[in-house]
Amino acid sequence: IMSKEDKYTAETITEITTWAPNLFSFKLTRYPGYRFIPGQFSRLGIRKEDGTIVWRAYSIVSASYDEFLEYFSIVVPDGEFTSRLSKLEVGDEVLVEKMNYGFLTTARFEEGKDLWMLATGTGLAPFISILYELETWDAYENIILVYSVREANELAYIEAIEGLKNHEYFGDFAHKFKFLPVVTREKFPGALEKRIPILLENGELEQELGLSLDPERSRIMICGNPEMVDDTRGWFTEHGYTVSRRSKPGHLALENLW
Repeated sequence: IMSKEDKYTAETITEITTWAPNLFSFKLTRYPGYRFIPGQFSRLGIRKEDGTIVWRAYSIVSASYDEFLEYFSIVVPDGEFTSRLSKLEVGDEVLVEKMNYGFLTTARFEEGKDLWMLATGTGLAPFISILYELETWDAYENIILVYSVREANELAYIEAIEGLKNHEYFGDFAHKFKFLPVVTREKFPGALEKRIPILLENGELEQELGLSLDPERSRIMICGNPEMVDDTRGWFTEHGYTVSRRSKPGHLALENLW
């Protein structure tokens, strides 16, 4: 039987990036035996003052081959986990369960030609990891990232996303990549303003990207707040798409952020 200590490793915060007052990313050291598939999440633990541990699930931003683990977090006011996490500093400890979790991976799909990744807020995290995987670029003819936030200062990782075009490995595939930011509460150059479900409903998403959605070709990954995930799934299932199951690959893979 595994002791509790065998279930997780104690890792160290090596870097913190603040994107907006309520949004930050952090990097941890990575236990060499820790394995994950791009799109999966970790269970992270923080020790409380009384020695008990609070655990939360966090999608992994970093690539499967990076020597660090990176995560993207929102600060939930009075949240038992994030209020503690947001006070931690470089050098502090975070526990990482050795198991990997989650089914938001391209392995969930049968063959498709276009990979659509639809994210709100910190739901972007798994898609960064997936975009840093060579297999993703080999497998699809078109790779589309739609990233929706309320205010422009919440558009994290834009440099990494734009940087894919000139990346030493992925730059060769840049012609396959389409990126569409959505900012719903203010005007922002190059961004659409309506929520993702509405952009699907009124056809604006396809029009803006110059690419049609089609169950034959399109494989859809959705990650974000539950309302967006439900509304978006509703649109796709009404239009002939099925959610992937372990035994039966389909067109859709989804993950709620909470």
